[in-house]
Amino acid sequence: MTAHPAPRPTRLLEALLGVGTALDLPTVLQHIVDGAADLTGARHVSLVVTAPGERRHAEFRAAGPGPVPETAPVLRVPVHVRDEEFGELRLAGRPGTGPFTVEDEQLLRVLAAQAGVSIGNARLYETARQRERWIEGAAAVTTALLTEEGADDALTTVAERARLLADASAGVILHPTAEGGMAIVTASTPEDPDGMVGATIAPGSPVLEQLLGGEPVFIDDSATDPRMTTHVRHRFGPSMMLPLQASGRLIGTLALPRRRGGRPYTEVERLLATQFASQAALALVLADARRGRERLAVYEDRDRIARDLHDLVVQRLFATGLLLESTQRHPGAGDVHDILGRAVDELRSTVQEVRTTIFALQQPPAEPPAGLRVRVLRETASAAARLGATPSAHFRGPVDTSVPDRVADRLLTALRDALAAASGRPGVSRVEVTVETPAALPEGRAGVRLRVTAEGGDEGRGTTVSWWAPL
Repeated sequence: MTAHPAPRPTRLLEALLGVGTALDLPTVLQHIVDGAADLTGARHVSLVVTAPGERRHAEFRAAGPGPVPETAPVLRVPVHVRDEEFGELRLAGRPGTGPFTVEDEQLLRVLAAQAGVSIGNARLYETARQRERWIEGAAAVTTALLTEEGADDALTTVAERARLLADASAGVILHPTAEGGMAIVTASTPEDPDGMVGATIAPGSPVLEQLLGGEPVFIDDSATDPRMTTHVRHRFGPSMMLPLQASGRLIGTLALPRRRGGRPYTEVERLLATQFASQAALALVLADARRGRERLAVYEDRDRIARDLHDLVVQRLFATGLLLESTQRHPGAGDVHDILGRAVDELRSTVQEVRTTIFALQQPPAEPPAGLRVRVLRETASAAARLGATPSAHFRGPVDTSVPDRVADRLLTALRDALAAASGRPGVSRVEVTVETPAALPEGRAGVRLRVTAEGGDEGRGTTVSWWAPL
């Protein structure tokens, strides 16, 4: 027994229910196409989206293969969302039943009216979901930047998160340059990033005035826009360039380009991305301030330790040395004269080492100076594992300011060789390094002198390596 199709009013009601209950835009569009096919029996149904900025949905339903015949009668019904034309339903090819009728068109216009309402609701739902994603993304970036996670590369964290939220081909951050342009300092992209970091917008570019002034710039096609001058512009299409600005401070620009031919950014996406950039800039400023406070706390703690070492340890050691020296001069001290002398020497050496430690504590931990004193300390510290103990280092004179870099490099080479030779002698118990300037050289000229003394060994004898160079 052949089943008869439901009456057209029933099928219209089912189509309206199907269209009206969906919230996801692609699903709504597919229901519209399915409903139009069921109502009319058309073999070819498509919905062509004409609204600017929308994802291009061209849903197609066919009872048989092949494209819409060019000679077939076509019924066209517009779909409006409020007062804006969203797209057009196109129907063709109704075999065996003749051309489309006035009733077909009336039913489709009812369906199109409901479709406009449903598309509007789907748009609102998608906008709400977008807002939720961008707000969650901004919160995640803020949390990452204000904790240990992401602190090491804050700009990459911002660029990566923004790229994912915007469905962009790349997330790029630019900084102003000393020459008056802007340069890419961070690039996040799943594609080949080769050549992106370091690309510059040259001074004089029309877009620079807006970027350096903290204004957002929206570009329809980066490859053809005359304002774009970077050598990587040909890779991209639609783009947003958003200021990273907080409390009047311009940190840089966040650029979110899509690939060539990509979907243009909607007004909602532009607004949400601009708000994200403002939130990210504030998080960057706060994170930088937090790290500054942490560095300041480290500096203050080092200063306190250095003061304690100077005020308590050095002064007590110095006082003890004076006491021992005075003891040497007392009657009857001859028997212990040598012992007291060695004790005084040890105290003097200890005072020098403590003073060297105080100097090291006073240097910034993240950016150690490149002076000779610290470079020597690095070499002695790196040799500690081979020697079994850290060599003591002593400095006499302004070694950081009076020794040129070329001479310092040669001195460090000689120091490495001497430390390597000392580490090759078994039984070495103590290594002492002394750098002195100005030192009197054999030819009477002023120079710098390096002395490396290694005590102990198999035979209990010490060795001294001397090196000098004129300044």
